Amino acid sequence: MSDDEDPIGSNSGYDNRSGTFGEDEDNMLAADEEVRPEDDLDAMAENAQEEFNHAFEVNGSEAPGGGAAKEDRITTRYLTKYERARVLGTRALQISMNAPVMVDLDGETDPLKIAMKELRERKIPIIIRRFLPDGSHEDWSIDELIVD
Repeated sequence: MSDDEDPIGSNSGYDNRSGTFGEDEDNMLAADEEVRPEDDLDAMAENAQEEFNHAFEVNGSEAPGGGAAKEDRITTRYLTKYERARVLGTRALQISMNAPVMVDLDGETDPLKIAMKELRERKIPIIIRRFLPDGSHEDWSIDELIVD
């Protein structure tokens, strides 16, 4: 079978020489033809940007990045079990990859136990970001949270 033959069958209308279906080439657009005037494209881009900004607007947030100010926080001061697991796992991974340890080791070599000791002493250099349903967030440092 040569390159010019129809791979599907002679009735499909595919032409390998020109790469088109059928014989009506008047309906095809050239690469340099414009589909819409540029004014319409600019207006569409501006409308899309305005819709995007409106969709992700956070009301009532004065802190940079859409976060709540420290005095306006509404979530609990307690570290949840899910946050605890995430913090310990992340910190243990950092310690296992030779990150500086913030507590005295006392001969301890297990990264998870070192991370637990850092959490007990509230010396883990991690900030917890809690996302709220309205799209804003609250940032909590480990030393601000109550750890059980």
